[in-house]
Amino acid sequence: MPPKRAAAQAAAAPPMLEPSPVKTKFPTARIKRIMQADEEVGKVAQQTPIAVGKALEMFMIQLVSKSADVAREKSSKRVSAAMLKQVVESDDQWDFLRDIVSRVEEDKSGGGAAGSKRGAKTESDSEEEVVEKKKRVGRKKKTA
Repeated sequence: MPPKRAAAQAAAAPPMLEPSPVKTKFPTARIKRIMQADEEVGKVAQQTPIAVGKALEMFMIQLVSKSADVAREKSSKRVSAAMLKQVVESDDQWDFLRDIVSRVEEDKSGGGAAGSKRGAKTESDSEEEVVEKKKRVGRKKKTA
């Protein structure tokens, strides 16, 4: 077969993508609305939000998978913010996230999430904050 035909056939067949391990998709309408919130962005082609959504999906899969690996190493059942921070700081691929994760405190305990129970009083909570949290618990009363 001539080289031009072989190249044309190779270009005609789309590359096969691996099936996604997640079933959820990012909403394309919301992605488009976020993109158009920028004044410099004009019209957005129909395929653009779909491609951005797929890129976001792949980004999240990779970040969460690597964080889950860190959690397994620490024999933890939960992925914590400190584990996400460890993934971001360990690889130069994630350097654009370093400013964000720099605000996360290092995990002082070796592994489990024993001290992260909901509603537990921490050293940083003052008595007033705890009282305010307790006041907000429960249903709102209906007014007639």
